[in-house]
Amino acid sequence: MSLVEQLNNALPQTQCTRCGYPDCQRYAEAIAKGEADINQCPPGGTEGVERLAKLTGKPITQLNPDNGLEGPRTIAIIDEAWCIGCTLCIAVCPTDAIVGANKRMHTVVEDYCTGCELCIPACPVDCISLEPIDVNLSGWASWPQALADIARQRYDARTARLAREAAEHEQRLQAKAIQKLADLPAHTKGTEQAGEVDRKRSIIEAALAKAKARQAPKA
Repeated sequence: MSLVEQLNNALPQTQCTRCGYPDCQRYAEAIAKGEADINQCPPGGTEGVERLAKLTGKPITQLNPDNGLEGPRTIAIIDEAWCIGCTLCIAVCPTDAIVGANKRMHTVVEDYCTGCELCIPACPVDCISLEPIDVNLSGWASWPQALADIARQRYDARTARLAREAAEHEQRLQAKAIQKLADLPAHTKGTEQAGEVDRKRSIIEAALAKAKARQAPKA
């Protein structure tokens, strides 16, 4: 197992970004490269720093207050009376712990909420609050390994789903562009203007070329 994988396994997988990186995996990679310190994870707290110190051989230091403070595990609670169903909180939840639909009231599946706080600034009507599970427990004491494992599985599944949806969307756009390109005059207004069809053909061909270039590294 690589050092990055070991470091990632030692992180709480809340995906809160308070370490300064997009997710726990990226933070683990930064530590392995020597680009980040081991004291930047508030959810992991003191025990989290000790875990990372053991793996890296670095000295144990206090949690960096610039990244936040260790505290009890919290879960998000949505005030149903104020929720407007905008779906913005759903879009940012790293573990798909919020369910709902456009213009429908949303709710949080408490077992899957990591307390990441990302939904708080996303809510335009300030109807989400954080409630502690147990004020006497913090860090890994309030967030057992089993919950970290579930959070990581759900985050990985969400990441894969978003990538798949983005690829499918790209394919639909390409198919639509190819269809228009096949009979461009029929899809072009102002064909009486000289060069209009050629202009649009150039635009579509350039867009298709860019799409193929984006896909090339993934092939």
